[in-house]
Amino acid sequence: MKEISRRLSWVDFLVPLSEEELQDLLQRAGFLELEEGKVLVVGPEEHAQGMLLVVAGQLQVYEVSLNSGREHTLSVLSDGTAVGATGLEPRWTRALHIRALEPSVVCRIERQDLEALVRGNPEVGLGLARTLASQLQLMEDRWADMVEKEVSARLAGLLYMLVESVGIMSKDGPMIPTRYTHQQLGSMIGSNREAVTRAFAELQEGGAIEVRKRRIYVKDFDALRRNAGE
Repeated sequence: MKEISRRLSWVDFLVPLSEEELQDLLQRAGFLELEEGKVLVVGPEEHAQGMLLVVAGQLQVYEVSLNSGREHTLSVLSDGTAVGATGLEPRWTRALHIRALEPSVVCRIERQDLEALVRGNPEVGLGLARTLASQLQLMEDRWADMVEKEVSARLAGLLYMLVESVGIMSKDGPMIPTRYTHQQLGSMIGSNREAVTRAFAELQEGGAIEVRKRRIYVKDFDALRRNAGE
């Protein structure tokens, strides 16, 4: 329980809580362990019933097109992150799919407990508002990229975002720890596997990245940013 409490304290909008308040929240929260590859589906109405937080691991959050059945990735989340706006409003008609990219633990805070937190601690409410605004801005930027940029630029932008948010420093330099398939990356940038494979080749030939055993290493941050059009 101590480790779970420590990890929940990483969630931005929960930082203002005292240790006692955090422990009280833990007593009422629910937890779900997800094996790698396991998919959790949150229905439209269920979306408004509880806030989901990543306690450990890494999750791919995506929608499935009602027409084509194709996946569209909304975000990739790691420890201490809220899963979008779950716990606040229904999602109209589409369910939200959450896939564990590695063994993961998800915490669920019921809506009434979330609302009580916000009413009782204005700093929590402000922090939650900032978190959701940041996620919305990121989504807007990604949609703009999909409309305006070529696949290689979209891929470069995504890789830059991933290494900045979840990257680790290895003996060979900055690395994205999760092993993504080209199909998964394609679903994150609105493209197909073949186009992503070609874009990877371009980025590697230009010296921006290196791929070894499906792990992505950034060799030149400036080159990656130039390829992203930033």
